[in-house]
This record gives sequence, structure tokens and C-alpha cells, in this order.
Amino acid sequence: MAIMVNGVEKRIGLAMSGGGFRAAAFHLGVMRELDRRGILDKLDLITCVSGGSIAGATVALNWRAPDKLDLLEQYLKTRSVTASSLLAGAFDPFDNRTDKLAASYDEHLFKGATLESLAGGPRIYLNATNLATGKMFFFVAGGGKPSEMGDYILGAVVKPAFPLCRAVAASSAFPPLFAPMRLDAADYKHSKKVDYVTLTDGGVYDNLGVNPLLGEENGLDYVIVSDGGKPFAIDTTPTESGVAALKAGIDIMMEQVRALQFDRLLHRHYAKKGPRPLWFSIDSTHGEEQSGDAAFASSIRTQLNRMSDEEMDVLSRHGGALLRHRLAEYAPEI
Repeated sequence: MAIMVNGVEKRIGLAMSGGGFRAAAFHLGVMRELDRRGILDKLDLITCVSGGSIAGATVALNWRAPDKLDLLEQYLKTRSVTASSLLAGAFDPFDNRTDKLAASYDEHLFKGATLESLAGGPRIYLNATNLATGKMFFFVAGGGKPSEMGDYILGAVVKPAFPLCRAVAASSAFPPLFAPMRLDAADYKHSKKVDYVTLTDGGVYDNLGVNPLLGEENGLDYVIVSDGGKPFAIDTTPTESGVAALKAGIDIMMEQVRALQFDRLLHRHYAKKGPRPLWFSIDSTHGEEQSGDAAFASSIRTQLNRMSDEEMDVLSRHGGALLRHRLAEYAPEI
């Protein structure tokens, strides 16, 4: 698809982080700004995690539809997936909440679509975490290439008929709220390494979805990294309870992974072995359109329940404003 920069074709990718419906609404603002600039339909690659996968899969499925962004906004403002999924399984211990999550996505967003249904759009990665191998597990489709799923330990298999709702559910099944999704490992090249594939939220491994951006086969020149995840908050009065310490430890590890992944992008770019990264985080005040947007946006919950009109307006406005600022400052040629 490519964009033209000074008369030369350049390939551009978009990474959309996890962070529930909040992140999806933030990414919506980014995509609206890309659409306004005529760039959205020219994206060569999209990589998504958790809430970003909800946004990415919805837009990719409706890639040729002029109202694809409006469809995503309507969904985020009218549905509360977490509440309905939990209630549905509350009285049946054998009823998997993650299956309910997938069923909800299918009913309200994907309508029976499969990975192959994304064939008409750019290459898109929906990223989950494989607890069996400790690696990022990808569902990938579009871009004129086969629809595949797998990881770097097991290898990949072509699975065009795999339900899109289950791919997005695996990517957004945040533990312990949603149980891991189990898949058969028999078809994978190195299937003898594990008995089965066990998938949980992609943010457990990498909440930014950076790995596909660095693949040489994708040959990107620019990557936009939209980070709508939970910023690490300094705790001025930390408690010494075991539960609080465990939560803080998890937050610190996720913050470390986030920083390391962006460092990888920078180092590869400076070594002339990777694309130019344009990264921005939801808590950034540099480029906010209205004072207080960053603070309000980053304070919104990261669950899978519907956005109010005010929340949607601020998140969408803030995402678009930060993208405009980063492009003007670091890539004015685009």
C-alpha cells in the first residue's frame, strides 16, 4: 500500500497497545487522525495487543467500509463485555468465561468472521501470550499473504478458518479475570515440545506488540506506536502487604518490558536495521490539545466496559493530538 515521502514509496506500520476499551478508544483517535491525513488506508502493517486487538480487528474486518471507525466507536460506547461475560458464567463453574468473551465479540462485532475475512486489508497481527512456551503467539492475516497462527518455538500453521472472535478473545483474556484459551498443538512443526497451546492476554508478554514491527520480512520505514496502556504510577505511600507487593511487582515488570521494547525499536533504527519509531503514551502532556486531557485519559479504567460520551471524546481527541504532535516534531515529511 505504502505512502509517498518526497516522491519515494515508504512502508508504514501501526502498533496498538493493550489497555481495555480505554486503549481502543485512544487508538480510535489515532486512526481518525491517520484517516484525515489519507494514511490509514495506506498502512502496510498493524500489530495489536488486547484492547488494541479489539480496535484493529474491527477496523481490518471492515477495511473497505467508509464507516469502519464509526462502527468501532459505536461498539465501545454501547457494550460492556466484562460484566456480561462474568455474569454468564457466574453460576456454572464449567462454563469458560473466555469462551463467553469470544461469543460476545462474535455476536456484536465479527458475525462469524474468520482470519481469512481480513484478507482485504493490511497485514495484521493479533498478539496473545503462549503460557506453554513463554513466547508471543500471533494470529496474522491480510496483506496478500496466508492467514497463519503460531509462535517462534512451535512454528506457524496456516489456519484461514480460525474464528476471528477467538483470536481477539485470546489476545484480550486478561488473567485472572479470564481463563487461558487452550488450543490443540498437534499441527505445529514442533508440537512435540508441548501437549497443547495455552493462550492468555498478549500484554503479559509485550503490551506494545513490537516484535512484528522488527521483522525484516515486513520491511517497514516508519512505525507509529500508540500506547494506551496503564502508565506506571509512583506510589508515595507503598504498603508492605503481600498482595500489594505482588501487584506492584507485576506493574514494575510490565513497565520494564515496555521500556525495553521501545529501546529495541530505537536501537534497531539507529543501527539502520529498523524503522523510525514514532511513539506516544496516553499520559503524555506533550502535544495534548486541551489542558488536562492526558490526566483525564490516563485515569480512565482499563476494563472492557463501555465508554461514556465524555470519555470517548477525550480519549479520541487526545490520541489524535499526540499523533499530530509526534508527526510534526519527528516526521514532518509524512
